[in-house]
Amino acid sequence: MASATDIGKPERAPRPSGFRWLPGSKLGRLIVALNLLGLVILISGALVLNELRRGLVNARIDSLSTQGELIADIINRAATVGEPEPEMDAALAADILQTFKSPTTQRARLFDANGRLVADSDLVADRVETRELPPARPREDGGMRLDFMPHTAASTVAQAEKALGFEVGEALKGRKWAGMRRGPEGDRVVSVSVPIRHVRAVLGVITLEASDVDEIIARERYALAPFILIAIAVNLASILLLNVLVAQPVRRLARAADRVRQARARAISLPDLARRDDEIGDLTRSLEDMTHSLSERMDAIEAFAADVAHEIRNPLTSLRSAVETLDLVKDPAARERLLGILKNDVQRLDRLVTDISNASRLDAELSRDQPRMVDLERLVGEIVALYQATAKPGEVTVRLERAPGGEPLKVMGREGPLGQIFRNLIDNARSFSPPGDAVTVALGRERGQVVSRVSDNGPGIPPENLETVFERFYTSRPKGAAFGGNSGLGLSIARQIAEAHGGTLRAENRTDAEGRVLGATFTLSIPEAVL
Repeated sequence: MASATDIGKPERAPRPSGFRWLPGSKLGRLIVALNLLGLVILISGALVLNELRRGLVNARIDSLSTQGELIADIINRAATVGEPEPEMDAALAADILQTFKSPTTQRARLFDANGRLVADSDLVADRVETRELPPARPREDGGMRLDFMPHTAASTVAQAEKALGFEVGEALKGRKWAGMRRGPEGDRVVSVSVPIRHVRAVLGVITLEASDVDEIIARERYALAPFILIAIAVNLASILLLNVLVAQPVRRLARAADRVRQARARAISLPDLARRDDEIGDLTRSLEDMTHSLSERMDAIEAFAADVAHEIRNPLTSLRSAVETLDLVKDPAARERLLGILKNDVQRLDRLVTDISNASRLDAELSRDQPRMVDLERLVGEIVALYQATAKPGEVTVRLERAPGGEPLKVMGREGPLGQIFRNLIDNARSFSPPGDAVTVALGRERGQVVSRVSDNGPGIPPENLETVFERFYTSRPKGAAFGGNSGLGLSIARQIAEAHGGTLRAENRTDAEGRVLGATFTLSIPEAVL
């Protein structure tokens, strides 16, 4: 069965992506960037237009200030009478004010030294203030009430007059006043009040105001509309983009996972998503790898179950045949042979069930135990010492050849499964060795690998079976070898454990100068741990 654990398998390296200056994942950076783009557009538009409005208002103030200073200088030169205490000729100053044509959005007012209104360009131009009347009341209200100025309008007018009075008062102190205030109708106006000075005396105040500020602000809002539309378009585009790039692929992955869950498919296969260079692509590739691995494991389990059923059926058939024949046989020698067959079949079944149990627990043991530093020379020395201590006279012995130099041989792995590799290799070598012979376990270090060789002096392995011996339930034995001593799982389990530790296990024959086979050698290579 394929192992679920692979110690030496490197993790997939993350692919490079854009927006490296933003934290988080690639899709996260894309979402942040798209949302920030809309905000940047709006904020940039607001800042640009705010500067534009400030520039327009300042330009209007400068224009009104220039006009006001010009008018104040003319009135000072032409309408000042009396010495040594000069006064402003109100009638002449009003006539001078009439000579200046003001735009319909601009209003000029002249105040004397006491703050009284002397002239107003709206009155001179015969401009009539218009205001929309409130809707007519129904007849049931009874009584006619002439209420042309609601309370709120009267309050607005009072506040406007108060602001104008403050502005004029500041100018009468000899200081020019410029800024924005509310007009009688509640609209915003740009106003400039310039004192009319004769030497050091303040003879009056000329106030110029422009009521087109709301138009400026309206134009500003109209100018902001394209930025708003662009921001809305960017957000809509980001929504559609995220739906296409994230939502739809995730739904496809969910449907593919449902098909696997409902057993309508063995694995997920979405090549177009797997080619993507982002987190969705990583997720798709991980799910494809996971489901393909699960599919392979299911195939391996099914094949393993079929092999187990086949291997158990053979000794069971032999047992049934021997048991059925035993009652019919009266010859003691024949009965003894049948009992020997029964014992061999029971021994074969016991070995088979034990190895099947070990193979079924192998994946769980590999995934449960965490890899740690293992001194392989110490581990193999303990295993060989156990074989030497339990060896009976005439049995195959085991001897250890340690690595030269005396330095420890360290590997990263799990001590239990690693010990099982050596026990399986030693048991296999002993089963093919002549009685009284010895099996050699040699340890060494080669090119960053810890190399272990288990050699026997048996008949060797046919060249065509040097790889086949690692398949499950391979039990081909040379002529004369004991039947039932091997289940055919030991070498398969040993290679599976070796590969799970990032190593290799191979078989080869030893030959002499004339090409005669001297025995078999199994070579185990595992990466040496970096201390």
